[in-house]
Amino acid sequence: MVGTLLSFSLMAIGVRELGGSISPFEMLFFRSLIGLAVIASIVFYHRQQRLLKTERVALQIGRNLMNFLGQYCWFLGITLLPLAEVFALEFTVPLWTLMIACVFLGEKLTRVKLASLALGLLGVIAIIQPTAAVFNPASLIVLLAAVSFAASYVATKSLSVTESPITILFYMSLLQLPISLVLMLPDWQTPQGGEWLYLFIVGLTGLSAHYCIAKAMQYADASVVVTLDFLRLPLIAVVGMLFYGEAVEVAVMLGGLLMVVGNIINVRSSNKQTYIETKAMAEG
Repeated sequence: MVGTLLSFSLMAIGVRELGGSISPFEMLFFRSLIGLAVIASIVFYHRQQRLLKTERVALQIGRNLMNFLGQYCWFLGITLLPLAEVFALEFTVPLWTLMIACVFLGEKLTRVKLASLALGLLGVIAIIQPTAAVFNPASLIVLLAAVSFAASYVATKSLSVTESPITILFYMSLLQLPISLVLMLPDWQTPQGGEWLYLFIVGLTGLSAHYCIAKAMQYADASVVVTLDFLRLPLIAVVGMLFYGEAVEVAVMLGGLLMVVGNIINVRSSNKQTYIETKAMAEG
């Protein structure tokens, strides 16, 4: 999880540094290009070409369209908002995922889940402060990113039944590469000097973040992993303060805390239900 936290923080710094000259579409193009090169190299080195095949092309395409929209809005949000606010609003992803899964996967909406959603909504209100005097429309861009990520996670959950994580990551890079290529051409800016380094960082950290969190899941319970992931908020607040002189706003931390509590309640309830079901199966 230390690797995950560092990856997301480095990616945010890379995007912020590139934001003044490189468009989000161009960043996404290089992220997909680097990701495709790394994944393909690993697959061919280990002679696992079978992982490059999928039987669910339509769902792969739908997942990646939503993921691409989420990444674009997230990259754009980082250039418009303080880093802590972006990461805090991103914590609504589990809540949107819960809602979408209930609609499309038929998962039950329990009282615990409703309480989790309520706390998340209060957290959003605390952060974006929807009054004419302080409301920042850029917050809606990050919320759109969160909803898009949630939709892609629900699709990933469905894909994971039949597809390898490597297959999902491969098609993510493969399908998003031509989309970002077409969209970046009108605003193409040839990277200069250190910009190449930041593009490389964005590409590698995009892969390393997902790899590290997947490995963490192998060694610890999901509740532990998710709780540690919440450390991204105070960590990125410190990064924003040290590197960009961003003030740490009380409203952002309060909103983030409400979301963290809501997510922890949901995760603990889910783990408890899984334990009960597993015990019942063992005794039955």
